[in-house]
Amino acid sequence: MKNLFQAIDNKDTQTFAGFLAEHATFRFGNAPIVTGRANIASVVDNFFNSVKALSHTVDETWRTPTGVICQGTVTYTRFDNTTLTIPFCNIFRVNEDLIEEYLIYADVSAL
Repeated sequence: MKNLFQAIDNKDTQTFAGFLAEHATFRFGNAPIVTGRANIASVVDNFFNSVKALSHTVDETWRTPTGVICQGTVTYTRFDNTTLTIPFCNIFRVNEDLIEEYLIYADVSAL
């Protein structure tokens, strides 16, 4: 998970996408579900381009028989250099070391 969050914080869409199964599903907050590695990469890249920077602090990680749950805080830096720090919880369903389902629970409405 450390390498995944590092790719996200680096806004590195290509490395991020490498963690996803080809048929993965992705949901960020209350946005519609996105299916497929290429489609997810496109949505995530658009999000990366909407903020100047982002930085995750993972406070706890739990492993389950089918995946991983992480919770912590994320700080977004806007283009005007103001920041927003919010809590998040991510659920990952993993198969053969690739993420098949990626759910982000965070309220980015203030962003």
